[in-house]
Amino acid sequence: MITAVLAVLKAGAAFVPLDPTNPSGRLEFMVRDARLSVLLTQASLAEKASLAGIHVLRLDADSEVVASESDEQLDCAATPDNLAYIIYTSGSTGQPKGVAVSHRALVNRLLWGQEVYPLGQNDRVLQSAAFGFDFSVWEILAPLTMGATLILPQPGGHQDSSYLVKLIVGEQVTAAHFVPPMLQMFLEEKDAGDCRCLKYVFSGGEALSGALQDRFFALLPGDLYNQYGPTEATIDATFWLCQRSDSETSVPIGHPIANTQTYVLDAYWRPTPLGVAGELHIGGAGLARGYLFRQDLTAEKFIPDLFGDSPGARLYKSGDLARRLPDGALEFLGRLDDQVKLRGSRIELGEIEAVLAEMSGVRHALVMVREDQPGDARLVAYVVAAEKTMLAIDELRDFVKERLPEYMWPSALVLLDAMPLSASGKVDRRALPAPEMFDSEQAKVFVAPRTPMEEMLTGIWCEVLRLERIGVENNFFDLGGHSLLAMRLISRIRETLKIEVPLRTLFEMPTVAALAGVISMGQLGEEGIVAPPIRPVPRGDKDLNQLLRRLAQLSEDETELMLRRLRPGYGRALAAAEETTIANRALVSA
Repeated sequence: MITAVLAVLKAGAAFVPLDPTNPSGRLEFMVRDARLSVLLTQASLAEKASLAGIHVLRLDADSEVVASESDEQLDCAATPDNLAYIIYTSGSTGQPKGVAVSHRALVNRLLWGQEVYPLGQNDRVLQSAAFGFDFSVWEILAPLTMGATLILPQPGGHQDSSYLVKLIVGEQVTAAHFVPPMLQMFLEEKDAGDCRCLKYVFSGGEALSGALQDRFFALLPGDLYNQYGPTEATIDATFWLCQRSDSETSVPIGHPIANTQTYVLDAYWRPTPLGVAGELHIGGAGLARGYLFRQDLTAEKFIPDLFGDSPGARLYKSGDLARRLPDGALEFLGRLDDQVKLRGSRIELGEIEAVLAEMSGVRHALVMVREDQPGDARLVAYVVAAEKTMLAIDELRDFVKERLPEYMWPSALVLLDAMPLSASGKVDRRALPAPEMFDSEQAKVFVAPRTPMEEMLTGIWCEVLRLERIGVENNFFDLGGHSLLAMRLISRIRETLKIEVPLRTLFEMPTVAALAGVISMGQLGEEGIVAPPIRPVPRGDKDLNQLLRRLAQLSEDETELMLRRLRPGYGRALAAAEETTIANRALVSA
């Protein structure tokens, strides 16, 4: 991948990242929309999308073709205004839109970064952003253009905070980027304080809280930068060097980077007074050329710059609400539209609604972000069926999964007879019901835990997902789980069972039954340190002594989880025997 990116740029072309984890239909749309002429891929991924009329070069299987080419220096005719890359972001029409970024904008960002946090031959930069997100461009190009070392995690490793701690310490990484939710998970790792090699840590993608900033400084000695910038402004438009003495509830997004201008304007494009909120507009060398083949949308979002004196200069209407603080720094206040940032990913709620509306039998769909549990924001979709139509939540969920990437899947789908309306006739969002995460379709297939391992895992899942009951055959992600909760689940399994479960195992085995099976059979592979197989325990009272002998061999945390799950089934006999269990554990230890 790294060689391919450098080769495309050296040839004077623009690269378009295609994430192979995206649904095939989404990839095919990007391929058609970008009018690709060449696809650089691997043999195992070449069939992921329809590629009729496109020259395909498989970088592994076609290595002999590459080796036969001339090794003479290329004559590159690219100019600063030619395209360097095109990255697709969520679009409100139901399809993603391509943001076209020039070499001039990219070089401006790279050179500014080198002035503020210079990299040298002793620096090691972690490539932790997904390839389809623009901060990955800085992670790849900055170390390679400045003589530093680029550290690539294993596939999926950027989502595993425990693995990242080990990688950072082992490779002595000096610079790393985290979206705030991932930074929170990273700092919760018990060995995060060992990452003292980090000189520069960058946070961006959504608001950074003062509490998270304080947590960072309590653990690590390096510098923390809060950076802000939509894809349309080439990675970053503003930055803020966090201060150890600050304890504000929100951290400023700071001041413009080099050759960049920011304006906070009201609805009439007039600058707002100090401290008064308005829409943030961005201008300067870092602006993208616009949206690929979308002149209408480009004209709507990239307006003439009324404040500068450069002919043809434009301002990007960010849609973000901001205000200036007394020292001139910017504070981010939220959005003016239905675009949201969730776990660092930019999502147009209208795109999810448009996809749901495509399903036969759907009359009305509305998607919103709910935070019914503090600190746990989730996408929730509300759907009204057409007259005389029966919709199934599982079918709706499958329909979405086939068309949208994982970070855009609603955690819950709620079927309504009609949308609640306000007196003005608009949807009353405050009247929309909180979702029942354990819906009726899942309840129909409820299977209770059958083994001690399933009992313990079910207890952990209930704790992480904040649910009262979970069946061993229910899918973690259909119950509202997402990538960050998956990391928290893996961490709790590690703490409780003293075993290492690779994060990707959960994505491959997303049910308690499947995960318990691979753990008990010792099939986690080289990365997992597995416990001995656990045999099923009979559930009758006559076998209570056998159960107690098993409990006596567990840690206190494991015992508490087991007892919590078994009390309803064993009743008074088990409750009366808990003191015996504690005594038995002491005897076993002796």
